[in-house]
Amino acid sequence: MEKRLFTSECVTNGHPDKVADTISDAILDACLAQDPGSRVACEAMVTTDFCLICGEITTRAQVDYRDVAREAIRSIGYVHPGDGFDADSVEIQCRIHTQSADIALGTNDDVGGAGDQGMMFGGACTQTPELMPLPAALSRALCNRLTACIRENDLLRPDGKTQVSVEFDEQGKVAGIDTVVVSVMHSADFAMEDLRAYIRREVIAPVLSDYGFRMEEVAHIYINPTGKFVIGGPNGDTGLTGRKIIVDTYGGYFSHGGGAFSGKDPTKVDRSAAYMARYMAKNLVAAGLAEQVQVQLAYAIGVAQPVSLRVDSYGTGVISDEAMTELLRKTCDLTPGGIIRKLDLRRPIYRTTAAQGHFGVADRPWEQTDLAPELKRLAGK
Repeated sequence: MEKRLFTSECVTNGHPDKVADTISDAILDACLAQDPGSRVACEAMVTTDFCLICGEITTRAQVDYRDVAREAIRSIGYVHPGDGFDADSVEIQCRIHTQSADIALGTNDDVGGAGDQGMMFGGACTQTPELMPLPAALSRALCNRLTACIRENDLLRPDGKTQVSVEFDEQGKVAGIDTVVVSVMHSADFAMEDLRAYIRREVIAPVLSDYGFRMEEVAHIYINPTGKFVIGGPNGDTGLTGRKIIVDTYGGYFSHGGGAFSGKDPTKVDRSAAYMARYMAKNLVAAGLAEQVQVQLAYAIGVAQPVSLRVDSYGTGVISDEAMTELLRKTCDLTPGGIIRKLDLRRPIYRTTAAQGHFGVADRPWEQTDLAPELKRLAGK
């Protein structure tokens, strides 16, 4: 019988696209730290020895965007001259102007309406303690552990990727781990045999153990399968803000509305409403109302209330999807302003989301399950 596999990937914060995401969110945080009302839509492009920062920023903050970008690049670990991209020598150009007055019309008066149209999704399930899909959680955990090793081992470089294929049974329950892939940039002095042994011992084994699996149970493990990975980072591939939207959410396990997160202040519902959708989905699962939930929100530009709200429990709900939808309507303010207030989003909390992940991280405000008791009570469970 053919295996039922689902695969998710993740990248480290030294991946070119994540370098760009980190720069964008570092600039957002720098603006919010001085002016919580900052309107920011900042994007970056990075390539060999070059960084371009573009976008629309309206703020009272006094921020040197080049300095912020350079510090972000340094913190990621691009500090080795000769690697084709390092914090001290990279050329940085800025093309920043203020937010469009036409767009601002729809979100003035303390975020009266949504800053754009679009749909956003949030999901949660019981496959992991953090209520994330296991393929996404494992690939993220591997990347975070890999990043820690990169900081500890001078023979490793910041760019890296992971991928995990999880096997599910006919009932949709986790049956095991089929494949793990880890690729990491490294110094030419790191022999491939030693690197592979190091990654198995220091990255794969401890992460699998944290989730209750043993490396010996995995059918296939690939570490730098093409061989050496010396040329990497922005020197090996151009990076752009907002190009890792599936990595940033659920690894493809749940739907994605298409909007990126990084570099956007919380008046942009692409970001804030996606966070709220995760909050609602996680609380429904934490309340025991379903084993798996996807929540969809949709907005029209300039309109405060969402044009639609939908819950899909994939047949796992103990009450109907319509009943869960009504519970959310009763308990959640889904206007952009309401979301910002509920999750306290006008703070400099975004830079770490670009590097460590947006979902499944305990200290994120949208990861709290404080609504679960009320949902359970209202559902009569």
